Amino acid sequence: MAQTDVLLTKEPAPQTVPPCELPCKLSEVARNTGAYTSSGLATSGFRTAKYLLEEWFQNCHARYHQAFADRDQSERQRHESQQLAAETQALAQRTQQDSTRRVGERLQDTHGWKSELQREVEALAAETDLLLAQKQRLERALDATEVPFSIATDNLQCRERRQHPNLVRDHVETELLKEAELIRNIQELLKRTIMQAVSQIRLNREHKETCEMDWSDKVEAYNIDETCGRFHSQSTEVQSHPHSTSFQESASTPETWAKFTQDNLCRAQRERLASANLRVLVDCILRDTSEDLRLQCDAVNLAFGRRCEELEDARHKLQHHLHETLREVTDQEHNVAALKQAIKDKEAPLRVAQTRLYLRSHRPNMELCRDAGQFRLMSEVEELNMSLAALREKLLEAEQSLRNLEDTRMSLEKDITSMTNSLFIDRQKCMAHRTRYPTILQLAGYQ
Repeated sequence: MAQTDVLLTKEPAPQTVPPCELPCKLSEVARNTGAYTSSGLATSGFRTAKYLLEEWFQNCHARYHQAFADRDQSERQRHESQQLAAETQALAQRTQQDSTRRVGERLQDTHGWKSELQREVEALAAETDLLLAQKQRLERALDATEVPFSIATDNLQCRERRQHPNLVRDHVETELLKEAELIRNIQELLKRTIMQAVSQIRLNREHKETCEMDWSDKVEAYNIDETCGRFHSQSTEVQSHPHSTSFQESASTPETWAKFTQDNLCRAQRERLASANLRVLVDCILRDTSEDLRLQCDAVNLAFGRRCEELEDARHKLQHHLHETLREVTDQEHNVAALKQAIKDKEAPLRVAQTRLYLRSHRPNMELCRDAGQFRLMSEVEELNMSLAALREKLLEAEQSLRNLEDTRMSLEKDITSMTNSLFIDRQKCMAHRTRYPTILQLAGYQ
C-alpha cells in the first residue's frame, strides 16, 4: 500500500543565512480549556497529538483512493499475468513442438546418412573379402609357379649332362630358356600385384574404419536425438542445465556435417571402385599368365617331342649304318683273309718259278741258254712279283679300310650311345618330370 507521507529522496539545499543564536522571547500561553480544544496543555508553536476532523476525513478518503488504486493495479497486473502466462504457455508449446519437429527432421537426416554409411561399410567389407580371395588366388598362383620353374631349371640341368656331339643348343633348350624367363617375369608380376592388393586392402580397411566411426557417431547421435524427441513437459527424466545453451567451439555446421559424411562416402566409393578394378585386373593377369605358361609348356613339350623324334630317327639311321658297317667289317675281314690267302697262294708258284730259274742257272756251258722256257720263267716270276705287289697293296688298302670301318663302328656306337643317353634324358627324365606341370586351374590360383 502506498504511503501518504512525503519522503525526501535527496538532501535539502543548504541555508543561505548562516545560523546564529536567537534572543530569548517571553510570551504568555493561554490555557486550552474550550469544548473543541485538545485535552492537556498546548504548547505555543507545536501541534497537539490529535487530528482535526477534516484531516480524518481526508485520511479516510486517501485510504479509499489508495485501496481502489491498488486493487485496480492488482487486477490489471493479474489480468496481464494470466495473459502473459497463457501466451508464454502457448509459445512454449509451439517452440517445443517446433523443436521436436526439427529434431525429427534431424533424425531423418541422420538415419539417411547412417543408412548410406552402413551400406557403404557392408559394400566395403564385401569388396575387401573379394579382394582377399583374389589375393589368395595370387599367392596360390605364385606358389604354383615354383613347380614349373623347378621343372624348367631341372630340365636345363639334366640336358647339360648330354654327351658330345648331342650337347647342342637346340630348339628345346631355346624354349626351356624362354619358359624359365617367362616364369621369372610372371613371378615378379604376381609379387607386384600382391603388393598392390595388400595396399588396396589396407586402404579399404582404413576407409571402412572411417565410415564405421562416422556411422558409430551417427548411431550415438541418433539415439541421443531419439531420446530428446521423446521428452515432453511431463517427462520425469528432464533436469535443469542452465549452461547448456552455449555453443561448443568444436561444433560443426549442417553444411560441414553433411560434407564430412559425403566426403567419407566419396572416398570409400572411390576406393571400392579401385578395388573392383584391381580385382578385374587380377582376373586378367591370372588368366593371361596361366594361359601363357600352359602355351609355353605345350611349346616345350612339342619341341621335346620333335627333338625325341629327331633323335630316334637319327639313332635308327645310325643303327642301320652300324649294322651295315659291321657287315662290311665282316666282309672286309674276309677280304683281308682272302688277300692274305691269295698272297700265300702266290708264294708257292713263285718259289717254283724261282727254283726252276735257280736250277736252270746251273746248266753247264752252252746249255745255259736263254731259251723260251727261260724267258717264260722270268716273265712268270715277274708276273708273280707284280701280282704279289698288287695283292700286298690291296691288302694294305683293305686293312686300312678295315681300320676305318672299325673307327666308324666305334664312332657310330658312341653316337648311338650318346643319342640313347640324350633320348633317356629328354624322354625319361625331362618329359617324365614335365608330367608334374600344374594344371591351368592351379596356375590361375583356383587350387
